[in-house]
Amino acid sequence: MTLLAVERIKLFSTRSPYWCSALALILGVGLTAIIAGTTENGQMSIGLTQFGSSQLALAVVLVMSALAVTTEYRFSTIRATFLAVPNRISALVAKTVVVAFIAGVLGEIIAFGSWALAKVMSPTSDLAINTGAEWRHVAGVGLLFGIGAILAMAVGILVRQTAGAVAILLVWNMLLEGLIGIIPKVGVKIQAWLPFQNANHFLALGGADAAEQPGAGIDFKLSQWGSLAYFAGIAVALLVVALIVAKRRDA
Repeated sequence: MTLLAVERIKLFSTRSPYWCSALALILGVGLTAIIAGTTENGQMSIGLTQFGSSQLALAVVLVMSALAVTTEYRFSTIRATFLAVPNRISALVAKTVVVAFIAGVLGEIIAFGSWALAKVMSPTSDLAINTGAEWRHVAGVGLLFGIGAILAMAVGILVRQTAGAVAILLVWNMLLEGLIGIIPKVGVKIQAWLPFQNANHFLALGGADAAEQPGAGIDFKLSQWGSLAYFAGIAVALLVVALIVAKRRDA
């Protein structure tokens, strides 16, 4: 518990968590406000309320998570951390737990904040959360953000440089996985096993909005909860590799 408290204090002693959290809220909830404001009253759906959460807000959370560790390497404060806690794995796992928890809570705030704002702006729309799929689509955002934070922390530990880690995360999430789909014959098959595509599959609501949701047209081999487990497995596996590398190399 002491390590967790220390990592929480260290994280919030910098400005990046505050700025990134604010930006994620603005992008996630703000995009919902724009959609609700430009959509005819009564035509909003559960799927549209979360349009900004799984893409733009997630990208900011990935950046925030990577900064949590690369900033320490940049200013060499990680050396003081490892001197105070000789067990490097314990220190890095504590940091990852703190960042993942904050990312998960932020995801839930954005998801339910977007949904509540849509209900206020479009009162005649049917935005009641009744089915399991609808609960997964909204409440699942926090799970997705938490796992994404673990993956981003792993990349940050491996790369150690802010620019490199952020570039890898954003290009992979927002560009590369989508471009792979244009490879003739095998592109869509490869996409079915890519991490962020499976993350999107977990949140997919189906129904009338299915064609507009990320991952539409991909023949996923796993169930939606299976896709979440697969995404989590990749994040944890990458983190294990990062911890092993961090233990063996110089700080």
